[in-house]
Amino acid sequence: MSTQEDIGTNDTLIGSLLESISEVIRSLEFLQSETGSFLECACYFYRVSVVLMEIQRGESSVICPTDVVESLSESIDAAKYLVEMSQESNGLESTNDLTSIEAGFQGVVKQMGETLQSIPEAIIDEEEYIGVVVQSLSNEMQNANIGDGSKSEILQYVQQKISERQTQELVSEQIETDLYPTDPELSYASYMSESQSEILDIPSQSTTVSSSQIKYGTQSESQSQISEIPDIPSQSTYVSSIQREYGTQSESQSQMSEIQDIPSQSTYVSSIQRKQGTQSDSQSQMSEIPDISSQSTNVSSRQRKYGTLSESLSMLPQVTQFMEPPYQAFICPLTKEIMEDPVTTETGVTCERQAVTEWFGKFGDSDEISCPVTGQKLTTGLSPNLVLKTIIEEWKVRNEAARIKVAHAALSLGGSESMVIDALRDLNMTCEGKEYNKVKVREAGIIQLLDRYLTYRSKDVRYELLQLLKTLADEDTDEGKEMIVNTMTMSCVIKFLVSSHQTVRHAALVLLLELSKSQHACEKIGNATGAIFMLVTSKYNEESDAFASETADQILRNLEKFPHNIKQMAESGLLEPLLIHLAEGIEEMQVVMAAYLVEIDIGHEKKINVAEKASPALVRLVQSENIEARRAAFKALAHISLYHPNKQILVEVGIIKIMVEEIFTKRMFSDLMNSRNEAATILANILESGVEHETFEVNTTGHTLGSDYFVYSIIQMLKNSSPDDLNIDLIRILLSLSKSPRAMATIVSVIKETDASFAMIELINNPHEELGVGALKLLIALTPFIGHTLSERLCKTRGQPENLIQCPAEANQITERHAVSAKLLAKLPHQNLTLNLALVNESIVSEILHAIHLIQRSGTRTSRYATDFLEGLVGILVRFTTTLYESQMMYLAKNHDLTSVFADLLMKTSSDEVQRLSATGLENLSSTTMTLSRPPQVRNTKFMGSLSMPRSFSLRSSKKKQVETCAIHRGVCSAKATFCLVEANAVTKLLACLQSDKAEVVESALSAICTLLDDKVEVEKSLNMLSGMNAVELIINAVKEHKKESLLQKAFWMIDKFLIRGGQRYAFGISQDRMLSGMLVSAFHRGDGNTRQMAENILRRLDKMPSFSVYMTEKSDMSNPVGP
Repeated sequence: MSTQEDIGTNDTLIGSLLESISEVIRSLEFLQSETGSFLECACYFYRVSVVLMEIQRGESSVICPTDVVESLSESIDAAKYLVEMSQESNGLESTNDLTSIEAGFQGVVKQMGETLQSIPEAIIDEEEYIGVVVQSLSNEMQNANIGDGSKSEILQYVQQKISERQTQELVSEQIETDLYPTDPELSYASYMSESQSEILDIPSQSTTVSSSQIKYGTQSESQSQISEIPDIPSQSTYVSSIQREYGTQSESQSQMSEIQDIPSQSTYVSSIQRKQGTQSDSQSQMSEIPDISSQSTNVSSRQRKYGTLSESLSMLPQVTQFMEPPYQAFICPLTKEIMEDPVTTETGVTCERQAVTEWFGKFGDSDEISCPVTGQKLTTGLSPNLVLKTIIEEWKVRNEAARIKVAHAALSLGGSESMVIDALRDLNMTCEGKEYNKVKVREAGIIQLLDRYLTYRSKDVRYELLQLLKTLADEDTDEGKEMIVNTMTMSCVIKFLVSSHQTVRHAALVLLLELSKSQHACEKIGNATGAIFMLVTSKYNEESDAFASETADQILRNLEKFPHNIKQMAESGLLEPLLIHLAEGIEEMQVVMAAYLVEIDIGHEKKINVAEKASPALVRLVQSENIEARRAAFKALAHISLYHPNKQILVEVGIIKIMVEEIFTKRMFSDLMNSRNEAATILANILESGVEHETFEVNTTGHTLGSDYFVYSIIQMLKNSSPDDLNIDLIRILLSLSKSPRAMATIVSVIKETDASFAMIELINNPHEELGVGALKLLIALTPFIGHTLSERLCKTRGQPENLIQCPAEANQITERHAVSAKLLAKLPHQNLTLNLALVNESIVSEILHAIHLIQRSGTRTSRYATDFLEGLVGILVRFTTTLYESQMMYLAKNHDLTSVFADLLMKTSSDEVQRLSATGLENLSSTTMTLSRPPQVRNTKFMGSLSMPRSFSLRSSKKKQVETCAIHRGVCSAKATFCLVEANAVTKLLACLQSDKAEVVESALSAICTLLDDKVEVEKSLNMLSGMNAVELIINAVKEHKKESLLQKAFWMIDKFLIRGGQRYAFGISQDRMLSGMLVSAFHRGDGNTRQMAENILRRLDKMPSFSVYMTEKSDMSNPVGP
């Protein structure tokens, strides 16, 4: 038989076989509703028919062996028998019968796979890609698992039918492992229904190393450390030109929409009809399959997406040969693209549904509609080609799996920048909208590979990487998001937010937005260093980047799922989420937000806003029955009340009345959470802010904070040994009330009535530092009113008053307690002899002087309380000078030379109070100088003359020793023994104090100088001394500077002294000062009685007034000058 005759016979056999396969497929279509296993069989049969058609139209002149075709025909006959058995049962077959039929189909499929494997290599030598497909399909069918594979009579019959002809011949010695198995558990359609799969491992096979392998095998050492390339099957044969054509891909890639799982149906026209010329024109155009090589030039972007690789990826060794090119049957004749929803017209032409529907729409009359391919008249009836659709989807899944493998290899190698970018883009395209592919990417370990590319310097790589991660994260479940945040270094992603490239910044924000939809990811993002701070910064940067601002705002809203993130937002300056959740959230969230409000550091500019929005919610929590909520609310309110400008806001929400109720009204929760302590703290904070307490009612009976009821209740709680923490706040409340004279009078009255002074003095012995300090401050405030009572009772208290004087070893160790203890002793009445005698102790005074010297010597290296402590110590020394009539006090003052001590303190301190106290001490000491100063004693010369001895036996010098006397005090003086200001050189220092800007200091210095103008001393000599020191000018300047009444009286008295005793020597200079004259006139008209009197005297002596005065005639004591 000639070759042409053999080809014709072979075509006839194949055509007949294709018709039988088409018949079986149509039959299985109607059985699909009964069992899902028939769809898989139909898919296998359809793929076999496509392979037969490709072989039939191949370039090879060798025909397919007849025994192969016959074996396939026998298998199809067995399949027909199984279909008939299933149809005869009419859907009423038992489970056992169904299992037997499925087992029979499994035998048919496996036998057909073995038959395909026996096709000679000569058939496919010049069509190498067909060989890859045949081998893959053969292996897949031999490993098919349909049903449970149990034995049955039907299965035995089928095996008997198909075992008559078996071919054991292999295609080649080297067997290619199937890269694209169609296991039902891994098929695309099954994934859509079950949403789970496993990525197939592709075993490796040793081959001869190609030139491209050598190229990639000589990488640098750094690249050799990159993670291992996954196993990829290899072939010793070269990559044919047609495979290379399918290995190229343009940059533009379109996204394929997701396909749903639907039952299969097909209409197929066999190639045998084409060969015999018995088909219609439309059928011939439909079935014609052009050269594979020509297909590559017509491949659209959609085809390239599934069938080809980019140039850089195609260079990878032993991977591109596994990309399965699209079959011509997949291509729509209208769009020239791979079909997604194929439908078949009445003429047998299969097209894309949308394309053919648009074609029909071009015709105005339905009777004019013609086939877009054949031109034949037809109706709008379309039959879905579900089998072809399923085949296309499974082909896509196989190619996408291969693309993932290729990208994995490229990323593992870490080759050129272009290769990395292509791999990232390819993965992004493959996974876009494909949940199944995202699962395969995750399970292939690609996400772990991506982490190292976060540090890649190329902005293009970073952008594509972020785009891919966003695609992988974009799914219904949180599994992908969680894997990304657990695997990737989130801090690197956060750094992209400050990238100089806007595209990278935006891509990073879009990725974070997608990740933030998962609560677990929200926690991870929040824990990344600086993440929330950078997002808040982007949110507030709306002017420069509106998109980044809006996206960052959305991310932050998503991050609110995790409470700790809200805290970080507040710490970063975004307080709104915290305040909103506090005001509107569930109670559990409100408790957490209230706790955060205490922990974060809020700027002063935002504290008022926080108080306005948070206070109403916190007050509601305080009044709830939830102990934890109440505790958190109390602490938050205490924190808010520390900022004094918030006082009005807190008052307006009614917090004062609520807190008073908590303090005085016992509730069932109070003992469990100490609400009294918290309420007292809040109330003390508000009162310390200066709120007008006398106007606020604390109960329904109208009592105010300054009322007897409130004060009495507070003092009773202090007396009843309340907890230390509560006592501290109660004392703070009393101290705040004491600033009001009216409330202070009430406090003093209640203390006297309840005899609470003992209880308050006992508190200063409390070891609790803050409580002891508070008690001391309260006693200092009470000193002007009940000072003598406190002094007496202090002396009767165990360990007091000496324990109040505790001098630390170093100046920087001085505490507040040291300072207020010394100040209390300085403030208690100075003339209280009982207290003074209790303090007189040689060691105590020495300790005080040592502490003063220590503070003066330390300079700036002191405690913040050093000045207060120094003022208290000097005040204690001054109190000793007020009772010098007592011998112990006199001895103490002389022994420690207090005159020199006070004189030195005038110049060696920066404290005005120390200067005032030192001047007062000098005044007290100088007042006793005339009493202590004595004229020098004169010896009795007559008695000594009777005991005269020869000159040669005289033991004394012949010259008499002269004893100097004080010209002012007319006796022997010294700073130590008589407290003489002149001898102590204190006068100059006192005059210097007249230049102080503090009226109290000037007044005390004038009082001390006035002791030198007393009538008991030599006034004229004092005036001469003071005049020589320019005292008159200094006094006049002091009068001009200060308007204090008592100071003016002392200054006018001294000026009058100069005019009385000095006469015209001082009158002319004083009268020339016009400002002084004006002040004298003003004092004459507006001053009190003594001031008017002194002003009149001076004006009269300056001839500014007549020699008589109406004021003088009203005085009974006109002749006596008024002293200071």
